[in-house]
Amino acid sequence: MTNPLLLDNALPAFDRVRPGDVAPAVDHLLKQADEALEKAVGPDVPADYDALSAVLDVPSERLKSAWGVVSHLNAVADTPELRAAYNAALPKVTELFTRHAADERLYAKYKAVALAPSAKGLSAPRRKALSNAMRDFVLAGAELQGAAKQRFQQLQELQAELAQKFSEHVLDATDGFATYASDEELAGVPADVKQAARAAAQSEGKDGHKLTLHFPSYFPVLQYGDNRALREMLYTAHVTRASEQGRPELDNSAAMRELLKLKQEEARLLGYANYAQVSLVPKMADSPQQVMDFLRDLARRARPYAERDLQELREFARDQLGLADLQAWDMAYAGEKLKEARYAFSEQDVKQYFTQPKVLDGLFRIIETLFEVSIRPDSAPVWHPSVRFFRIERAGQLVGQFYLDLYARNGKRPGAWMDDVRGRWARPEGSLQTPVAHLVCNFAEPLVVNGKPRPALLTHDEVTTLFHEFGHGLHHMLTQVNDIGVSGISGVEWDAVELPSQFMENFCWEWDVVKRLTAHVDSGEPLPRELFDRMLAAKNFQSGLQTLRQVEYALFDMRLHAEPGSEDRIQSLIDEVRREVAVLVPPAFNRFQHSFSHIFAGGYAAGYYSYKWAEVLSADAWSAFEERADSGGVLDVETGRRYREAVLEAGGSRPAMESFKAFRGREPRIDALLRHQGMA
Repeated sequence: MTNPLLLDNALPAFDRVRPGDVAPAVDHLLKQADEALEKAVGPDVPADYDALSAVLDVPSERLKSAWGVVSHLNAVADTPELRAAYNAALPKVTELFTRHAADERLYAKYKAVALAPSAKGLSAPRRKALSNAMRDFVLAGAELQGAAKQRFQQLQELQAELAQKFSEHVLDATDGFATYASDEELAGVPADVKQAARAAAQSEGKDGHKLTLHFPSYFPVLQYGDNRALREMLYTAHVTRASEQGRPELDNSAAMRELLKLKQEEARLLGYANYAQVSLVPKMADSPQQVMDFLRDLARRARPYAERDLQELREFARDQLGLADLQAWDMAYAGEKLKEARYAFSEQDVKQYFTQPKVLDGLFRIIETLFEVSIRPDSAPVWHPSVRFFRIERAGQLVGQFYLDLYARNGKRPGAWMDDVRGRWARPEGSLQTPVAHLVCNFAEPLVVNGKPRPALLTHDEVTTLFHEFGHGLHHMLTQVNDIGVSGISGVEWDAVELPSQFMENFCWEWDVVKRLTAHVDSGEPLPRELFDRMLAAKNFQSGLQTLRQVEYALFDMRLHAEPGSEDRIQSLIDEVRREVAVLVPPAFNRFQHSFSHIFAGGYAAGYYSYKWAEVLSADAWSAFEERADSGGVLDVETGRRYREAVLEAGGSRPAMESFKAFRGREPRIDALLRHQGMA
């Protein structure tokens, strides 16, 4: 019991977990979970909600918590030894979760609970949790028999292994690329990016500047680098990661094909025509056709703006930059130059005002004001020295806690995400478990310049990303629901889960908020109002192109999972989608799909549309704060309280549409989204 994954600590012992701990801990917890299942389905446990929860929930949560620690470390602190331990345990964990979710004996007991007269006396959150459980039993194959059931369980294990392999290939392809550029080759690239690249090369005893495919390294070169050949090299390396154009052992082509085949087979076993239908069962959207109609309608509305965006960019690139033949690796560069010319500011100018400590402090003050809480530093074991830990309180009472891991490094999965460590839960023995979250980004780390520490600088887009992830975190941590299956983000429809995250992004465009987030890295002066006004004027710069890009990804995802035989025509399918909705088609060598981790390894299969779907909800929700802006500003405590109580605190305890209507008093309208994006 000295195994750190088996300790009953309030918080995980991240600093003590070693690869050798994984197998014995997992085996022990799997055995406990199986014993609990056998007890629950036996004659001594009645078909009663509380009785079943008392037997099942504690061992189930212990297993999920320990496996969550291993999975998290696999994502943020990958090593060959940890990866091997994770992959060895993954099939066993997947097998147990799949088998329990489809156990017909347990399903029968829960059906008896649902049909009993006493079910009407359950609280609303428990009725929702029970309804979700009945639905999930069916989706997990509980009604299948014999060979079909065995095959279904095998499909889950195979999919889990392939998704992990897909993710590993993307990480290894990202970490495996490096090129070293001279100072001359980095003409135009911001000084802080060059300093970080120089420091990275020096740490290896090499000359020049080390450039990688981690976002803080490669994207500033695409955005600011005058050297077109270098931009082309980095763009090509990035969009061909984990494809047949790179190292054969990292090619995701076979993994994608097999994942799609397995998902379609799963759908057929469950009686559905395709996996897209399965994916939508627990979501707000009714059918794949409804989703595709929504996406195509959005594309139709955005297309005139996108065509105008592209025409302006081509003319500017030709006339001002000498780029008569605008290519994909020129887009960010030409776009930045056009924005600088039109709005008289550079993203790099703005970045000097967004120091990470000031941004974080401002974000905390906004959350404290709007949601009537306080955020304080806290202590807990962590997996890297740069990780910080905080607590959220209201009236002196603990509400939730979170880990903050902001900086990119090797062995850490690309992107930004929020994940739960544990949920809010009234435990069977009577104690209240408060929620804990992971908030993870991949920003450039702080530098030491001329012997002096210099805080990390964030672009405005990165500030928006930070607010986005905190929106997810607040959804998880501010819940007041005590039932584990529907508290926080648990049980929330996938196409509504982005509402709170996208809602938070709006604050990054409000002067009363932005002035609290900024202090120039050298002078300490806040962002000048006239510079903010230019930023605001540029807010919807190329919004038409950006909207079509998101529609392209979402429509590709939905068609991929809805159309038979798509696994044999992945490239031709994305080409078709681009011909339908894109105004600028990427080069033929582009293999974006080979690193599309959202749908192949991140749970968004036939669900990527959720970002645009939830944007309708979030834009409309934000309108309620805009309506109060004239009287008291967007940081209106009363409106914040209504939003918190109707949406954040309710978690997954009721349908997302009910929560939205409880806040807005009506169903959502698309008008606010189009207005916010300059496409009204």
